[in-house]
Amino acid sequence: MATKWNLDPTHSEITFKVKHMMISNIKGNFRTFNAEIEAEDDSFSNAKTTATIQTDSVFTNNTDRDNHLKSAEFFNAETYPSITFESQALNDKITGNLTVNGVTKPITLDVDFGGINVDPWGNTKAGFSFEGKINRKDFGLNWNAALEAGGVMVSEEVKIAGELQFVKQA
Repeated sequence: MATKWNLDPTHSEITFKVKHMMISNIKGNFRTFNAEIEAEDDSFSNAKTTATIQTDSVFTNNTDRDNHLKSAEFFNAETYPSITFESQALNDKITGNLTVNGVTKPITLDVDFGGINVDPWGNTKAGFSFEGKINRKDFGLNWNAALEAGGVMVSEEVKIAGELQFVKQA
């Protein structure tokens, strides 16, 4: 019998970083997302993981840039309101299907299992960190602009990372 673990959104975050103008990185995050794990035991080795991120919750601390990212040139949040991820195993790496803009591709992320602990209110929690890279063009995020001195405005490579805490369900 599998045990269900629900995301604790108060103690979780999903972030991204992309090279801008080939000289510096711009960071952002998603403010609204959910995830759950179904695991046979506390090793999580055969865990089924699902996650959903709301694309209109993208936040980079710049309203104009956020609106551009929500537009049809990037996430197309009106047509594709969510990004999804599904996997069947969770170890020091997690491989699963990522769907962005209606395009599904397999990706692999590095995972660090932080362990299991009980909070002061008796809730059993598990913590995970993940990081990896994707090519945004693989998912139809093709917008760019050439720079006068050479290069492009936005790199194809996007670094993604997360700190996720889950609550064991009774």
